[in-house]
Amino acid sequence: MEQIERIKLMERHLDCASNSVMQLSAALEQYASAQDAISALSAYYGSDEWKRDFAADEAGLLPKDLKRGVLSEDAIWNLLEDAKELNERMRDVFRDKVNDD
Repeated sequence: MEQIERIKLMERHLDCASNSVMQLSAALEQYASAQDAISALSAYYGSDEWKRDFAADEAGLLPKDLKRGVLSEDAIWNLLEDAKELNERMRDVFRDKVNDD
């Protein structure tokens, strides 16, 4: 590979890697700040409060225009499973990276 081509290629690598690092950093900050929300949802799901809220929804006691995704039987569970899988994936990625270095 000629010098100019090599420098251009490395510059593209630098741009790609820099953008990826910035995007991942922002996403990790956002995910870290969501941990309290994830913990609150985990505690709520299946609790007596959730069961009462679910029963009230089933009985038609809640306003029709109330957003109620948290009362579906799958939304919170799916989110918690996705978060668990993401945490495991991040552990695996970073464990593999540490072992490679």
